[in-house]
Amino acid sequence: MKLTVVGCSGSFPSADSACSSYLVEADGFRLLLDMGNGALGELQRHCGLYDLDAIFLSHLHADHCIDMCGYFVARYYRHEGGRCDAIPVYGPEGTEQRLTTAYADTPSPSAMSEVFDFHTLKSAAFEIGPFSVRTERVAHPVEAYAIRIEHGGKTLTYSGDTGVCEPLDELAQGADLFLCEASFTAGKEDIPDLHLNGREAGETARRAGVGRVVLTHVPPWTDPQINVTDASAVYGGPVELARAGAVYEL
Repeated sequence: MKLTVVGCSGSFPSADSACSSYLVEADGFRLLLDMGNGALGELQRHCGLYDLDAIFLSHLHADHCIDMCGYFVARYYRHEGGRCDAIPVYGPEGTEQRLTTAYADTPSPSAMSEVFDFHTLKSAAFEIGPFSVRTERVAHPVEAYAIRIEHGGKTLTYSGDTGVCEPLDELAQGADLFLCEASFTAGKEDIPDLHLNGREAGETARRAGVGRVVLTHVPPWTDPQINVTDASAVYGGPVELARAGAVYEL
């Protein structure tokens, strides 16, 4: 299983990275986790525009899903080979309506569903291609999901956006790689059920006994090194900062 960081900036793109988007590959299957601002352009550095096999949207805030509107254009109006077959898209309830509204003027009310095969996320275990996945709703102001992905005896857990919560601990249990948001700075922001700070990400990793932590979704106004230091202070394993283009082999 291979993880490529397409984009990792939180809230809005930084000078160095698009917003949240992560490509997971195994056995020739490509699963994209989120497609935030700027991600569609960056994705094409790592994958052909029409080579994705499925998409997971953790929640419907723009920094995790808004480039799906551009991807709709690419698939609906494809110039060579005709319109693409519908690709599975796993997202919270209302994903089709949210994307249709964001696009504002689709050719028809059903246009989104002509290129995206929408599946409504719930807390559940199921298969996506060669991956065994489990999703759980986590603590965020809108309906949001973290995901645990297993393949070939290895496990990747992606937090999406969340505050401290038991479902995230459960999904991260024993994961080889924990891709965890760390938007806030300990001692600076204290807003429950919104985001994690570096220390909370590290504490979650310690409780779950993960093998490695990659901190992501750090907004441009947050000092990422403080979050790495805070996470390392409470978690004894490797901690690093996600960067656009980084590749991890599991």
